[in-house]
Amino acid sequence: MLRGAALLLAILSFSAFPQDPATIQRYCATCHSTALHTAGLILENSTPAQHPARWEKVVRRLRARQMPPLGAPRPSEAAYRSLITSLESTLDQLAATRPDPGRTDTFRRLNRTEYRNSIRDLFALDVNVQDLLPTDEAAHGFDNITVADLSPTLLEKYLAAARKVSRLAVGIPPRRPGGDTVILRPDLTQEEHFDGRPLGTRGGALLTHTFPADAEYEFTIRLARDRNEHVEGLNNRPHNVELLIDGERAKLFTARPPDKGEDHSVVDRDMTIRIPVSAGPHQIIVTFPKLPSTLLETERQPYPAHFNMDRHPRLTPALYSLSINGPYSPQGPGDTPSRQRIFSCRPRTAPEEEPCAQQIFRTVARRAFRRPVSDADLRAPLRFYRDARPAEGFDGAIEMGLRAILVSPEFLFRVERDPANPSGPYRISELELASRLSFFLWSSLPDDTLLDAAIAGRLRATLPQQVERMLADSRSRSLVTNFAAQWLYLRNLDAVTPDMRAFVDFDDNLRQAMRRETELFLEHIVRQNRPVTELLRANYTFLNERLARHYQIPNIYGSRFRLVEFPASSRQRGGLLRHASVLTVTSYATRTSPVIRGKWILDNILGIPPPPPPAAVPALKENSTTAARQLTVRERLAQHRDNAACRGCHQLMDPIGFALENYDAVGRWRNTEDSLPLDVEGALPDGAPFRGIEGLEQALLARPELFATTLAEKLLTYSLGRGVEAQDAAAVRRIVRQAEASQFRFSSFILGIVESTPFQMRRPAS
Repeated sequence: MLRGAALLLAILSFSAFPQDPATIQRYCATCHSTALHTAGLILENSTPAQHPARWEKVVRRLRARQMPPLGAPRPSEAAYRSLITSLESTLDQLAATRPDPGRTDTFRRLNRTEYRNSIRDLFALDVNVQDLLPTDEAAHGFDNITVADLSPTLLEKYLAAARKVSRLAVGIPPRRPGGDTVILRPDLTQEEHFDGRPLGTRGGALLTHTFPADAEYEFTIRLARDRNEHVEGLNNRPHNVELLIDGERAKLFTARPPDKGEDHSVVDRDMTIRIPVSAGPHQIIVTFPKLPSTLLETERQPYPAHFNMDRHPRLTPALYSLSINGPYSPQGPGDTPSRQRIFSCRPRTAPEEEPCAQQIFRTVARRAFRRPVSDADLRAPLRFYRDARPAEGFDGAIEMGLRAILVSPEFLFRVERDPANPSGPYRISELELASRLSFFLWSSLPDDTLLDAAIAGRLRATLPQQVERMLADSRSRSLVTNFAAQWLYLRNLDAVTPDMRAFVDFDDNLRQAMRRETELFLEHIVRQNRPVTELLRANYTFLNERLARHYQIPNIYGSRFRLVEFPASSRQRGGLLRHASVLTVTSYATRTSPVIRGKWILDNILGIPPPPPPAAVPALKENSTTAARQLTVRERLAQHRDNAACRGCHQLMDPIGFALENYDAVGRWRNTEDSLPLDVEGALPDGAPFRGIEGLEQALLARPELFATTLAEKLLTYSLGRGVEAQDAAAVRRIVRQAEASQFRFSSFILGIVESTPFQMRRPAS
């Protein structure tokens, strides 16, 4: 009786509801009433005007067809669409009349990537900050969100980084020679040509190193050794090792096998040279002139991996490390790109020095602070300059002033201040908009063109043109290396080491090729302004020989990546879900994981992440070595779902993940598992069945607005530096509708975001 009364009350309350009341009464009211409040959601006596966030949750579930749950009565597809359209229309009207753009933090520190890119654009100086600054914590999938703090320890790191950067940029050599050492990954195979190295060579390393002064520098090469400290791959014959600077040979060394009774230290003992190098960035290459290829005798096709003395013995010597020490006998700072960027004037007399210093600091501070600077902004750098000038000279004093700029909160923090007495949500200033735009598209400072437009008040009026210009700039590659690398988990590849017994030919060459394929694929979509649906359904990808061999694709040779198209009749490769990078980071070291892969698709493609697992969830049972028959992953997961605590989430994740079982844990195609045919039948959360990767892609693109919405939300989160909230849903829908009108082309998402209310406005502090 009580339940019937509650249901009647719910139906009566829904009768006054303006959006398809009959549909809501029939399919929603029974469970989401005051009496039952299933899943903690109560729709009884609730309207979008009263509880918009609550109804945004309803829209999200309806759009994914997650509600009503499978097995319960469901409306027709036409009824679904009608209800969703009605609800979204009402919520959009509410958002238009009561705009709530959300609130970004007033202070947001530059994260490690933004700091490195800002230094690059300020001083034409590429500094590896991984050794200078700690890793940033991630939230909502990105590391530019939880960056409001500056602890004393972190402040010390920024002080040390500013000192190193300013001295290197100005060309102030260290008081005593120092050094940098580059160590190659131990699982790097070096038997074939590497991209970027001279033809006719193999293996080695390529790096760009900035030398602080015109001076002599010492280069030391060390070869890879096994656990017995024996140089690998000598095979009782000498091997040449070449050191090149800017493409010119600096020295050709010879690694000779040790004589009987000699220690292997003699092999590379003399691979040290001290030579003069001019200040500034130079390309350094260490490589090996390639000898005729030799293969170990084997009854099977030899593995492409050669980096381990037991399983994959090296055929030839390999580089372990390169050390660069100096400067010795410095002759001066030289004329480097950094000094050209910094010294906008050159004083000839003592009275000209301080006005020149003011001009230098004003130019640098304007770019660093991302706004016009006042005389008050120059007090700190000029004070440091004056204190240092007697002892350090003009250049040393300029370096101290630049250091003051680099540790200023105006540089380290992006600051968005509330106007005086705001009456409600307000538009951010054009200068703040310029910073939002540049850190979104470039992960770096606004350039002079962007700053000039903001200062003149022309930025909002020319946003489409600015977006087009910035996307065409090479700095927009950060959308691939920073945004997409976090969205798609590509950053996790460095930490992935598949089990070497199960995947014997996996090495760092393959790991790098996997990442490069996905980066080139994404960059192609961005640069060519392709529809983002191609991310899921492209009939092409980018391959070099190493990755093509992994994919068993013939007739592709060399280290160079090139675009490869596939016929529809035999397409195992193409979109993101077929990339080995994605498939590898969503697997375990020993086997695939339909659970992880299914969750990845729910999170990053469909935008309906499952709830976090409850406490004390039992682990998936692995096969027993004594069992009469080995269970497939599908069978073991079926047993796992018998646990009521696991069933709710796994019935969403597992059916999607099964569609990718044709790809093993490192992304190779297979038709069987443990000699048993693979079952790749799957289903979306709405119960729509499909088979294999082809069926999954078709099912995802049957309603492309789901993926488009997820991508828009990910981009909005990244651009704002905060999580997307319920009040942002109307803006996201607007972005998706505008993108749909242009066939979901990538630039339409970017333009939609920068023109959106959350990006252009801000809620005042409460």
